[in-house]
Amino acid sequence: MKSRSEHWDSIFSEAKDSTLGWYEKDLTETFTLLNQIENWEHSTLFISGAGTSTLIEELLTKNAQLVINDISIKALNNVKTRLGKQKKEIYWLCQDIAQPVQEAIPVIDIWIDRAVLHFLTDENSIKGYFNNLKSILKMGGHAIFAEFSKTGAKKCAGLTVHQYSVEELSKRLGSSFKLISYFEHIFISPKGDEKPYIYTLFQRVEE
Repeated sequence: MKSRSEHWDSIFSEAKDSTLGWYEKDLTETFTLLNQIENWEHSTLFISGAGTSTLIEELLTKNAQLVINDISIKALNNVKTRLGKQKKEIYWLCQDIAQPVQEAIPVIDIWIDRAVLHFLTDENSIKGYFNNLKSILKMGGHAIFAEFSKTGAKKCAGLTVHQYSVEELSKRLGSSFKLISYFEHIFISPKGDEKPYIYTLFQRVEE
């Protein structure tokens, strides 16, 4: 049985980015939430499970500082090749985000998760993920999630997923996070499949 990293390395080795089921040209939904954060362009953003997303280039054009995380070294190397000299402006973190982050990374203003959390299905992994978020994100910082909704797909990339609601995300984040905004979105995959998502924006506040 493949490990998580081997599973994702295999996917990013065998398929072109534009054919991946989560490939997205239009990043409107993510920026709809980002633009609700004052002066976000001058922030340091942690992109959890970034894969090979073109969101990275879009954020670099805004002069944001980036910490790019993924479990797949193949995905990160593909992005480094694509970016060329731009990659020098990025802090790279190759690890399972469900496991404790041991490296010293920059202070994070904004945490962005676009369809990563829902791949964690056992309770220990989910708790590990949220422990990392809470240990990394500064007070007053923001967290953006885009996950399969309760009416969304039950499997993706050959893996079972954990569907989310606003209520569950709020509960797992706890009282130190305030819900700022949310909306539902139907993502159309490269194959034309409809995939219901829930997009949310939270802010970390004093308990």
